Formats: sequence, structure tokens, C-alpha cells
Amino acid sequence: MAYSDIRDFIARLEKEGELVRIRHGVSPELEITEIADRTVKCNGPALLFENVEGSELPVLINHFGSMKRMSMALGVSSIDEIGAEIESLVNIEPPAGFMDKLRMLPKLAKLASVFPKSVKTGACQEVVKIGEEANLDFLPIMKCWPGDGGRFITLPMVFTKDPNTGRRNVGMYRMHVYDSRTTGMHWHVHKVGARHYAEHERLGKRMEVAVALGGDPAITYAATAPLPDDFDEMIFAGFLRKSPVEMVKCKTIDAEVPADAEIVLEGYVDPGERRIEGPFGDHTGYYSPAEEYPVFHLTCITHRKDPIYPATVVGKPPMEDCFIGKATERIFLPLIRAQLPEIVDINLPVEGIFHNLAFVSIKKRYPMHARKVIHALWGLGQMMFTKIIVVFDEDVDVQNLSEVLWRLGSNIDPKRDITFSEGPVDALDHAAPQPMFGSKMGIDATRKLPGEGHNRQWPEDISMSPEVKAKIDSIWSKLGIG
Repeated sequence: MAYSDIRDFIARLEKEGELVRIRHGVSPELEITEIADRTVKCNGPALLFENVEGSELPVLINHFGSMKRMSMALGVSSIDEIGAEIESLVNIEPPAGFMDKLRMLPKLAKLASVFPKSVKTGACQEVVKIGEEANLDFLPIMKCWPGDGGRFITLPMVFTKDPNTGRRNVGMYRMHVYDSRTTGMHWHVHKVGARHYAEHERLGKRMEVAVALGGDPAITYAATAPLPDDFDEMIFAGFLRKSPVEMVKCKTIDAEVPADAEIVLEGYVDPGERRIEGPFGDHTGYYSPAEEYPVFHLTCITHRKDPIYPATVVGKPPMEDCFIGKATERIFLPLIRAQLPEIVDINLPVEGIFHNLAFVSIKKRYPMHARKVIHALWGLGQMMFTKIIVVFDEDVDVQNLSEVLWRLGSNIDPKRDITFSEGPVDALDHAAPQPMFGSKMGIDATRKLPGEGHNRQWPEDISMSPEVKAKIDSIWSKLGIG
């Protein structure tokens, strides 16, 4: 189900009892963070702050802050539905005959409807402010944590283009507000936006940038998705919402943005210009340090007549971004399986903040199979950042942390079953001995086969006989236990 805009989503949240309107006056400096942090950690609702000091705009936050709301945001009852649909597309076989071609038509028709559609006008341009009229002062931009270097835009969809191919990328990169017309642009070297900027610098060209806030939440999610470098996130958003994203041309730069956005910032980043960005209380649970990053200059703001400002807060897990990460885990599992079909399931626990931990179950077929999977995962896209990968047998429920920890402790000999590697690590990994490079650990927690250095018979799991289990099942309700 596609939402027409963020208001449509808010109405759905309210109908389902998943949103609370807060009319009490609060400050965007630290106070919204404290309320949002307490709320997400007690499994609370989305929050719409309607009386924010210093701004007439309401602030929406924590709208992705549970698996139920993530599913609602993407228009499904369960995130696994999206994974199943991707799996069905990945597994399409070439048609053998005319009837096979006919059977493929419904799937092909679905794919044809996901490409973005250009429109002449959009609600995001009901109000247009160009040049000196354009400034950030009216926005309720938050200072999230006491040690932050200032206020940060935390939920932006940042649109850039490759200067050689013209291909679009949409990423989510925080923006440190310096003054009413300039911000930092925090894109790490591994990100596509940073690659686009590096190529503009090489050519000595100014890079135009558009930033959209709000709209159908599926579009916002698509900006966070770990897609292949040259895959248009707006196509992926169309796939998620089962309807094309309507795109409208910007007023002062050559870019298109979602027509249903709440607010759009248009501007540019000059080659060679850097400024200190940060520190920032990050999703690692620690402050990321102040460093030099490119500078975004505002040329135009367009927005709805009564815009809503969407934001998020990151910090010690669980936070709202953890649920975005869990959605990514479920959505992209079929694509990982397409390359590594022995994988049964993957759990990226929220405590692992995306890149620190991965628990993987596999259908083990031969000695050292687990190590093959570990090294293969380190070679897949953003999985290259995963600091610790633990591989289990297929009968282990890797979503059950109690079982995972039991098997991990029981099934490994540390000297035999741990392997180390070195390579790229996440730019925010403060534990690495140097920026963006460090070590990683793979752990084989599977049952050991002959040829894996285990010279004893592997014991059987303790398990009750099926007959006794069936008998007790039949009388369980009569025992008064629970």
C-alpha cells in the first residue's frame, strides 16, 4: 500500500493507536531526544510534537520505532512478505515456452510499475523561497545530545548525481547546521554520495545536491537501503510501495525530488571546501569525533504550506534506527541467499548496531563449510564491515539469543574454530586501530565433522521422544500449569 504522503501515514498510525500527539511545549535542544529515547526503550508509540519551542512546525519522531510500525511504513503486515516477494523475483527462471511466458506476465507487469514518474508540480513546492529568502531558521532542527557540535538534520534523503553518467543516488547522511544557509555533509568514503563528490572534485566541478524531508515512509526507508552502487533508490521505493514515486524538478538545480515531500533543500557542495563537522552522538552509542567534511550551501527551500518536520535520534540501542536495520536484514536476506544458497537465516542483533555482529545458520555439507560462508559474507557489499560473524547449524534458531549464546559457548574450541581477517571497517568503528581499517573475527559454532580437527564423537542433543511429547501435549491443558 502506497501512502500519498507522511500525513497519510500519520493518520494510519493514529487509527492503529500507534501515535501520540504531544501538545506540551518542548525544546528541540535535548528535550525531544530525552522523550524519544525513553519512548523507544519502553516500546512506546510514534510521537508528534505539536508545540516545539522556536518553530511553528510539528516534529514527527519514532515513527519507525517498532517492527509493527516498520511493517506499516512499508505497507505490509510483516517485513518478511517483502523478502518473500524479492525471493520470488530472484528465482524467476527463463521461460521455456509460450505458457511460461504468460505466467511471467503478472510479475513483469509489477516491475514495470515501479519506475519513478516525472510530474510538473508537487505539494513539496507549494511555498518557494529562493536566494536570500531561503534559510533554515524556521525548521525545528534538533540538538540531540549534550556533547553534539550543534544542531543536526537527522532524517534527510540526499540526492546526488554521478557527473559522468548522470545516474542518481539517494542516501541518508546527517547534516550539521552551521548557520541559516550552510551545513556539513557527512558522507563516509564508502558511500556513493562521497564517490559522486570525489568525482566532482577530480573534475573541478561544483556538485548540486537536493535534500528531501518527509513523504511516503517507504521512500525514506529506500534512502537507507544497502543497494548496489548504481541502482536507483527511487526504483526500489516504487517496488516497496507498489506504485511509482512521483518526482518533480527542483527550482534552482538540475535534480528531481519526491513530489510528496514535506520540505526540500536545494543547494550545492563546492570542490575542495571542508569544515569541521561534529561531534555527534551516533548510533554506536558513542560520540563520533569532529572531523572535516564537505559543506552544503543552500540556494532554495521549497515546502508545503503547513509542513511537518520528520526526525530521528540515534544512540545506545535500542533506538529507532535499529528497527530500520532489522527491516533491512529481512528484506535483503533473499539476495544474500541467492549468492549463498546454503544460508538458512541471518540475525543482525540490535545490540550489534548493524556492523558489529551477525549470527548465521547454514545447511552444512562439508568440512570448513562455515569458514567458506564467513569469508564469502565479508565479500558482500556492506557485509564487509561486519566485525564478528558466527555460523551455526541449520537447526539453530539464530533469532533466539538464548539458544545462540548456549550453542556459541558449547560448540567452539577457540583455538580451532576462530579465524581472523583484516580489511575495511565502518568509518564509525572507534575500536579499530586506525580509521576505516581493522580486524574481523569469524567463529565456526557448527557441529564438527571429520576433517575439521575434532577427534572425538560429537554428542547428541538432549531431546524428548516424539511419543511422550505428543502424549503430554494432549493433557497439558488439564495440568493447570499454564
